Amino acid sequence: MSLELTDRLRAALGAIERVILGKPVQIRLCVACLLARGHLLIEDVPGVGKTTLAHTLARVLGLAWTRLQFTSDLLPADIIGVSIFDRGTQKFQFRRGPVFTQLLLADEINRASPKAQSALLEAMQERQVSVEGITYPLPDPFFVVATQNPHEQLGTYALPESQLDRFLMRVSLGYPDALSERQVLVQGERRDLINETPAVLCAAQVQALQVQARQVHVSDMLLDYVQALVRRTRAELTMGLSPRAAQGLLHAAQAWALICEDSAVLPEHVQAVFTAIAAHRLEPREGEGAANGSEIAGALIKTIAVPV
Repeated sequence: MSLELTDRLRAALGAIERVILGKPVQIRLCVACLLARGHLLIEDVPGVGKTTLAHTLARVLGLAWTRLQFTSDLLPADIIGVSIFDRGTQKFQFRRGPVFTQLLLADEINRASPKAQSALLEAMQERQVSVEGITYPLPDPFFVVATQNPHEQLGTYALPESQLDRFLMRVSLGYPDALSERQVLVQGERRDLINETPAVLCAAQVQALQVQARQVHVSDMLLDYVQALVRRTRAELTMGLSPRAAQGLLHAAQAWALICEDSAVLPEHVQAVFTAIAAHRLEPREGEGAANGSEIAGALIKTIAVPV
């Protein structure tokens, strides 16, 4: 990675951390998700900064972005766009929806119906949308940052497995530590800082970093380690990691290595991103207790020997 890109990536992380206090690991996971060309799901209770984090990412990374509030009456056309008959040309003209942006903030995605949620499936996987037999490519980079409240809250719909699998990572912010919360109380609204925060990167530099991430060296021994982790999830759980998740795990580990300024992927890079990638995809066998996905992922890491 060039020295300029290294400095800018480091500066971007620092700029985000000045707005989102006390969450350096979660911030690095979010940036790694983008560099791995994945999509991000931020899940937590209301009021802990999910939307503020998404705003800050868009601002610091210098990406064109659109916020779409997901509600129970949202329709697929509200996301993708709609064809409208133009009397002047006597033809249907496609009017692009908010999905045609570099960073789409899908706010409270699980408050929309499954039908509306499904409108993002093709966009997130193929980076294109199809309307009336015509395919429209999406901008590059294309990054979906979705927020959701815990599914047990009123007015929410559980995301189907096909939708969850298209999110490379799920990240939870949690409550701030005492020192960070004191700073928030003293300094006031964090969103005011977003407008004062300049863009550190631009779209072209984000693309260059994505290319650099894919070029981080991966040894055969490291590939064996990734495959062993994936196989264990399939052997011990009702639903293990898909091939898409396995590929995403490798790409995210490469992105994490890039952020750490390492020239090759190490087992600790895989471990750093594994829970964020695996937790929302894992489902225990019936009768095996009520452990959540994060607990299952943490236990799985301990069962696989680390290559030396």
